[in-house]
Amino acid sequence: MTPDQLRVRVAQFLASHDPAATGPPEFLRARFDAGLAWVSYPEGCGGLGLSQSLQPDVDRMFAEAGAPTNRPEANGIGLGMAAPTIAAFGTAEQKNRYLRPLWTGEEIWCQLFSEPGAGSDLANVATRAVRDGEGWVVNGQKVWTSVAHLARFAILLARTDPDAPKHAGLTYFLCDMTAPGVEVRPLRQITGEAEFNEVFLTDVRIPDSQRLGAIGEGWKVANATLNNERVSIGKSSEREAGMIGVVARTWRDHPERRTPELHERLLRLWVEAEVARLTGTRLRQKLAQGQPGPEGSTMKLTFARLSQQLSGLELEILGEDGLRFSDWTMTRPEVVAFTGRDAGYRYLRAKGNSIEGGTSEILRNIVAERVLGLPAEPRADKNVPWKDIPR
Repeated sequence: MTPDQLRVRVAQFLASHDPAATGPPEFLRARFDAGLAWVSYPEGCGGLGLSQSLQPDVDRMFAEAGAPTNRPEANGIGLGMAAPTIAAFGTAEQKNRYLRPLWTGEEIWCQLFSEPGAGSDLANVATRAVRDGEGWVVNGQKVWTSVAHLARFAILLARTDPDAPKHAGLTYFLCDMTAPGVEVRPLRQITGEAEFNEVFLTDVRIPDSQRLGAIGEGWKVANATLNNERVSIGKSSEREAGMIGVVARTWRDHPERRTPELHERLLRLWVEAEVARLTGTRLRQKLAQGQPGPEGSTMKLTFARLSQQLSGLELEILGEDGLRFSDWTMTRPEVVAFTGRDAGYRYLRAKGNSIEGGTSEILRNIVAERVLGLPAEPRADKNVPWKDIPR
């Protein structure tokens, strides 16, 4: 299908589904069924098997027609991480069950990966999944789980074989967050909000039909998820999107606060943000031809560094006005907003950018070893059964 033929298909869909006369859920379900949700996904999975590069044109046509959105800002983990992983590793039944309500926003997803005792070493997770008949019984604790308080499902990494080396003993599951034994507790952050949560799993039963990938291949599936996550977090498709746009507007709105030193720093960061944006565009073009690789780590690294430097620069431009903080009330927001609220909030929220989605230290190791081909760090736990690793 050519780009022109795809545009015709979108126009025909809009002609038969008037956005003004069709309720949002009905419209979004119909769009998914027409293959116009993710055009790069296979037919029957919300797509048409086309190039990912055609998606922006499709989204633009729907936006210009006033079509309802699936509120991607409220389901970033589902759309950016769970969906591509299910599409890549899921059975036909799993794709049919989960992808449609995920894309329409009727089911929100969260990520049960990180643990208090594992730190940045995801392969060292201790949450156990024990086979019990036709299902699994899961016990453990997860932490830093965004929107778990709203999520219907979660992608879950658990240990199924403690006798195997840590990377080999993991299995990937789709966890029902409403199942008995799932407890979500808020974690109040430095911003005052509790967008993060800790999740306790106590004798949670998961049917084997909700296992994603083969038993013991959880690390392989999780890596695909993480690569998608890093590309999703680090991406920026429009000039002056994200924090660079916020700081540029602050600069333009306050000429009285400008100094040569601040000007030089802003220009340098603006150029770096533009380089990152163009690099991201090139990376997404490569991804349209296959699965994301470790190069996505460089995008996430750059995003975290620039966000923290830019949010600090914004405070310096604003001076004492930047010290004001609008609201410290503990809330549990629906949306993770990197650039929301005021300058004080943005500065504090940016501190998490170098932790979430893989710490910057871990990502530098990935870039060094998998992109630059440098010697790997010595690992004393390699090929050692997980249960024998000192903790």
